[in-house]
Amino acid sequence: MPAHPRKATTARTGARPRRLAAALAGATALTLALGACSMDTTAPADARADALAEGRTVSPSGATEPVDCEKEKCIALTFDAGPGRDTPELLDTLKRERVPATFFLLGRKHIDRYPKVVKRLHDEGHEVANHTWTHRRLDQLKRDGIREELERTQVAIEKITGERPTLMRPPQGRINDDVTAVSKELGLAQILWSATAKDYSTNDSALIEKRILKQASRDGVILLHDIYDGTVPAVPGIIEKLKGRGYTFVTVSQLLAPAKARPGTVYRP
Repeated sequence: MPAHPRKATTARTGARPRRLAAALAGATALTLALGACSMDTTAPADARADALAEGRTVSPSGATEPVDCEKEKCIALTFDAGPGRDTPELLDTLKRERVPATFFLLGRKHIDRYPKVVKRLHDEGHEVANHTWTHRRLDQLKRDGIREELERTQVAIEKITGERPTLMRPPQGRINDDVTAVSKELGLAQILWSATAKDYSTNDSALIEKRILKQASRDGVILLHDIYDGTVPAVPGIIEKLKGRGYTFVTVSQLLAPAKARPGTVYRP
C-alpha cells in the first residue's frame, strides 16, 4: 500500500467542529499549564524500572499480547477526540497492520454519536481511554466541573464496553493539583505525549507523516486525532516507516508494563 493512499482536501474541513480545532491548537508545544504548582511527571521507562525492581514481570493485558518494552523498541500510537466518521477506516488499517492503539475518546458528539465504533475498537483489542465529555480545559474548572467532565465519559464508555478506563488525557495537556486529585479519585492516570503532528492545523497527510517520523523515539507516545481529514490517510505511512525503523507498536498500558498506571500520576515520555 502506498504511504499516502489519498491526500485529504480542505473541502471536508467545514464539517469538523471549529471550536474543538481551536482548543486543540493550544496543545502545540506540549506546554503544561500548572498554575502556581510544580507537577512531577513519570517517564514510561522509569515506571517499568520501578516495577521490575519490585519483581514484577510482563503479563498479558486484556485482548493484547504481552510486550517487553525493556527489550523491544516500543512506541505508543494514540488518537484523541474521536471517534469520528473516519475511525472505521483507521480501525481497518490497524487491523490489517496488526497494530494496537490507545484511543482517548471524547463524549459529546463522539461517544454518544458512534457507540458501535467505540464497541468495535474495544472488541478489536485497542485501549479505550478518557478525553473528557466536552473538551473543556480542566485546569479552568473547579473540582466538581472536572469530576463531571471525566465521570460522565467514564460512565458512557463503561456502558458500551463493560469496562471503566484507567487512563485519561487532559485537553491541551493542561493540568493542576485539582485535576490530579480528581483523576486519582476516579482511578485515572494522566497520559501526555512526546510527538504531535499538529494535525488540527493541516490536511496534508504527507506533512503529518513527516512530522511524526521526525519526532518518533523509543518509549515515545504519538498524539494524533482521528477526526481530521489528513490524519487517517497518514497512518499507513507512519506505521510502515516506523516498523521499518524497528519499532514495535504498543498501547500505553503495554508501554508501562510491568508497571500498572497509577491513578493521578502524570506520565510523560
